[in-house]
Amino acid sequence: MHRHHRTPLAATLAANSISIAGTSLTLIGVPWFVLETTGSAGRAGLVAFCATLPIVLAALIGGPFIDRIGRRRVAVASDTVCGLAIAAIPLLHHVGALEFWMLCALMALNGFAHTPGNTARYVLIPDLAEHAGTTLPRAASLFDAVSRGARMVGAALAGVLIAFVGSETVLLLDAATFGLSALLVAFGVRGLSSAEPRKGGAPVSMRTYGTELREGYGHLLGNRLLLAVVVMVMFMNGTDQGWNAVLLPVHAESELGGAKAIGLLTALFGAGGLTGALLYGAVGHRFSRRAVFTVCVILCGAPRFLVAAVTGTVLPLAVTMLLGGIAGGVLNPILTTVIYERVPDRLRSRVSGALTAGCEFAMPLGGLAAGLLVEGMGSSGALLAMGGVYFVATLSPLVFPAWRTMEKPAAEAVPAMAGRGDPVAGPGAPAQEVSVPPEVSSSAPSRPAPAP
Repeated sequence: MHRHHRTPLAATLAANSISIAGTSLTLIGVPWFVLETTGSAGRAGLVAFCATLPIVLAALIGGPFIDRIGRRRVAVASDTVCGLAIAAIPLLHHVGALEFWMLCALMALNGFAHTPGNTARYVLIPDLAEHAGTTLPRAASLFDAVSRGARMVGAALAGVLIAFVGSETVLLLDAATFGLSALLVAFGVRGLSSAEPRKGGAPVSMRTYGTELREGYGHLLGNRLLLAVVVMVMFMNGTDQGWNAVLLPVHAESELGGAKAIGLLTALFGAGGLTGALLYGAVGHRFSRRAVFTVCVILCGAPRFLVAAVTGTVLPLAVTMLLGGIAGGVLNPILTTVIYERVPDRLRSRVSGALTAGCEFAMPLGGLAAGLLVEGMGSSGALLAMGGVYFVATLSPLVFPAWRTMEKPAAEAVPAMAGRGDPVAGPGAPAQEVSVPPEVSSSAPSRPAPAP
C-alpha cells in the first residue's frame, strides 16, 4: 500500500482530532465563561440550550445538502463559520460589546454550522478505510480512539489554561483549531470521489430534496435496531449535555476547587475512553457484541452522577470517570460498525443526518433542565435526578429484543427498503457523531456532540 493512499484517512483523522481537542476547550470554557460573567446556573443552561437546538435542526434537514454540495466542501465551510463564531465571543467581550443574547446567538450559529461538517467527515470513514487498505472495524476503532485521545488532551489543557490565561483566551484557541481542521480537510482529502458533489442526480427542487430526506428517515424507521440505538442515545446525550454544560461546572465550582478539576476529570474520562477504544480494536472481535455493549453501556455514565452527588472530593469522582471512560470507549466502535453495516452507500449522508437528529434531540432540553434543576433542587438533587434518567436509558439492551440483532450480519438482520431496491451493505461494506456517530457517554462530546 503506497503512502499516498493513506493520506485522506490520515488527514481526516488529524482534522477530527484537532477539532475535538478544540471542542474540549469550548466545552469547559463556555460554561465557565458564563458562570464567571453571570454567576447563574440557569443562564449556563440557557446557553447550552441555544447551542444545541440548532444542532438538531441542522441534522434534521442536512443530509441531502451534504451530498449535493460535497462532503469535503461542507466540512471546510463548516469549520470556517464555526471558527469565526467562536472567535467573536471573546473579541466582543474584550471591547465591552458582548450582550447575553449575542452569546446565545453565536453559540447557536456554531451549533448549526458545525453539524453538517461533523457529519460530512464521519460518513467518509468507510471510503477512506477502503482507500487506505484497512478494515472497517479497525478504522472505526481508530477514529474513535483518536477522537478520545484528542478529547483527553484538550480537556487537560482547558483546565490549566482557564486557570492561568482565562476562558477568553481558551475560546480564541478553539477558533484557531477550526481553521486548522478546515485546512487539513481542504488539502488532504482532494481527489476522493466520494468527498465531492454527487453527479447525475435529479435537478434541485423542494420536491426532490424532500424525497431524498424521506429516504433517509424511511431507512432509519424501517430498522428496529437503529431505532433502538437512537432512542437510548437520545436520553444519554440529553443527560450528558446537562452534565457537561451545567452539573459538572457547578459541582466543580462549589466543591472541587474550580476549572482545573473539570480539566482533570474530563481528561481522565478521555484517557479511559482511549484505552477502551484501543482494547476493543485489538481484541473486541473475539467477544459477543451485545454482551460487551450491554455491560459497558450500564457502567459508562450513570455512576459518575451518583458519585458526584454523594461526595465532595476529587478522588472518588476521578476513579469513577476513568473507569467509566474505559467502558464508554468500547461503545462507539461497536455502534459505528453496526451502523456502517446497515446503511447502503447511496443513503449514507441522509441516514447519518437522521441518526444525528434523533440522537441529539434531547440535548437542548438536557442543558436547560439541568440549570433549572440546580436552581430548584440544588446540585445533589439535580445530579441524582439526571443520573437516574441515564441509568434507565442504559437498560435498553437488556429489555428490547431488537438489540439481539447486533450479532447478525446486516444482510440477515435488515431487509432492503420495500419498494426501493437498495441493497443492504454487508459487513465491512461502505455504508454509513452521530456525526457524526452517535457518541455514547462522552463527558466531553465532539463539538457539540452526539454520543455513542
